[in-house]
Amino acid sequence: MRRLLTSLLIALLLVTCGCARHYIMRLSNGGQLTTYSKPRLKGASYYFKDAKGQLRVVPASRVAEIMPASMAKEEKSPFKPETR
Repeated sequence: MRRLLTSLLIALLLVTCGCARHYIMRLSNGGQLTTYSKPRLKGASYYFKDAKGQLRVVPASRVAEIMPASMAKEEKSPFKPETR
């Protein structure tokens, strides 16, 4: 019984982790968007859900790259704020 319970717990953990992926969409103008669902290409636009669960649309011509958030590296801005 204990072995079955352990197996079910591990399976539940794997299913939960697999569904909770965030993606980074880098745009052609240098900006980026964080999506809370995998962006799907339909026609000439990408459809995805934002943090509030609302469906959003971005034209495919504006998207330069899509990657899982775990693989995205933080880019440093070429401009540094002035400190005094």
